[in-house]
Amino acid sequence: MTAPRRPIAEMPLRVRYHECDGQGIVFNAHYLAYVDMCSFEAEKALFGSHDEFLAHGTDVVVAEANLKFRAPARYDDELVVSQYPNHLGTTSLIFDFEIRRGETLVAAATLRYVFIDPASLRPTPPPDAVRKVYAALLGD
Repeated sequence: MTAPRRPIAEMPLRVRYHECDGQGIVFNAHYLAYVDMCSFEAEKALFGSHDEFLAHGTDVVVAEANLKFRAPARYDDELVVSQYPNHLGTTSLIFDFEIRRGETLVAAATLRYVFIDPASLRPTPPPDAVRKVYAALLGD
């Protein structure tokens, strides 16, 4: 039996009224915003801040996003967004996200990020110090 995965970050949030659509549920695009907010919390946990991450001479961009909606979230719901490591490639990084209301899985997401050179905006392997941080999360 494998041990349960530990999240890199867990970010609580309360659904705001303007995030809901005419059906009274969170509009689908907001789930990606929630995931993005959590990814910055993970960066803070791993590097101290986004600026400290950038100081390594690298950045990341989203190359692919997959969302699966499991249950509706509504105005004033208290949610928790959790981020988990999935895979570290040569120039890419994959994270899984869960958005929960209590024990209920509201949405699950998988995002693939690509490391880039901030000057050229071209894919590039991450610096060794950054790679080591992410590799440690995966037990590599």
